[in-house]
Amino acid sequence: MFERRSKAAFWATLLALAYGIYAITYWVGTNSSTADDAEAIGAGIATLLVLPHLLLTWLGIIFGLVGFFTRKTGFQLTAAILYAVGAVFFILYALFLLPSIVLGFVGYSAQKKVNASS
Repeated sequence: MFERRSKAAFWATLLALAYGIYAITYWVGTNSSTADDAEAIGAGIATLLVLPHLLLTWLGIIFGLVGFFTRKTGFQLTAAILYAVGAVFFILYALFLLPSIVLGFVGYSAQKKVNASS
């Protein structure tokens, strides 16, 4: 599976996928457990604030998967950049994306070296 593929890019995408699943289940659970109208409005505003973060993270996951399986460095670099931009959009949860950001850039450079050597 890892023949001529970067392991760091794989782990970056896997960690981002785990975080993406966690984030979606957390926000869906938060929105479904509202008791009154004011709480529902607050949960809706919070969801709108976190939506760009979630969209950029999931877009990065898609690019990371495509980049890993096609061995294209451009997709892997785009995924790492999208993780970084997603972290900036919701700085409170940036720590959860930090390993994916670092491994994404490391995986990009490793895949570039692997592609150049073959």
